[in-house]
Amino acid sequence: SLTGEVGQINSSYTDTKFGISQSISFPTVYSRQKDLMQKEWENSLLAVQVRELQLKKQVSLLFSHMIYVEQKRQLVLSADSMYAAFYKKAVLRLEKGESNILEKTSAAAQLGQIRIQLDQLREDSSILQVQFQLLLNSSTVFTPTEKGNTISLSAVADSASLQEHPTLKIIRQQQEVAGALIQLEKSRLLPDLTLGYNNTSIKGVGADEKYYSGSKRFNAVQVGVGLPIFAGAQHARINSAKINKLVVEGHYAMGSQAMQAEYAVALKQYKKHSQAVQYYEQGGLKNAGLIDAAAQQQFANGNINYLEWVLLVNQATIIRSEYVEATRNLNESIIQLNYFSNY
Repeated sequence: SLTGEVGQINSSYTDTKFGISQSISFPTVYSRQKDLMQKEWENSLLAVQVRELQLKKQVSLLFSHMIYVEQKRQLVLSADSMYAAFYKKAVLRLEKGESNILEKTSAAAQLGQIRIQLDQLREDSSILQVQFQLLLNSSTVFTPTEKGNTISLSAVADSASLQEHPTLKIIRQQQEVAGALIQLEKSRLLPDLTLGYNNTSIKGVGADEKYYSGSKRFNAVQVGVGLPIFAGAQHARINSAKINKLVVEGHYAMGSQAMQAEYAVALKQYKKHSQAVQYYEQGGLKNAGLIDAAAQQQFANGNINYLEWVLLVNQATIIRSEYVEATRNLNESIIQLNYFSNY
């Protein structure tokens, strides 16, 4: 603070006085402010880790969906080829009088529905590609390879490693921030310190019986301590900070319990979907192939009619479609487990 005075300061003569002073908080306040900002900075670093982990999960889920759409497209393409070939046969059979118009019309309807599904899957793939590029902040077109249909499981977390998950670590760090805030608010009850310097003139006879014309300047140093008298508002801030810490501690207990439950569910989901995929890969898909081959052979030999052929082909298609769904569910459960394992 800069001050200046002009007037009858020392006597009836006009004097001038200039002063500069600085008020500072007690040194403990600054050390606790630094401690609070340090813990807030560490909290921000953890927030970055949480966002990175969430982004990885989003990318993985979107990639899994891209795999799913591509598998569905391949499945529908196979059905399209099968029904297109059958439609040609139905036209020939109708021309030769071996079937009625119902068989040809039904085959055309089935083929039309398949073509619609292909168009929808093509659009879904384009939409997913745009979303994927947005998440990666890239203009490169990414497509899943044909090396595998499932995402690899990086690791399986345990109860101890779950406690080190960034989502829980950031809540623990918020407890540290809340505790540092309490200490800071308490330190504000400490007295303030003031340092000052004054420079003044004197006209007339001084205490030393000498005459001064006002050209000579006199100096003084000021030291002060400011004690808080009305501290009710500050005590209220301290109590508020204590309540905030209790709330954060409650969040941690709830977050830890929720994560343990979500992890247990994800692990059970993984086991369930893994068993389903294993069934289809070990026997279900083979059975679907046998059903297809038998249906084609028996229809060609005249042992079954068109409706029976459609039922058998649809049954095989349903098995393959359920395998695709099981693979998608397995991938999503793996992604969830990888998220809990910090991958």
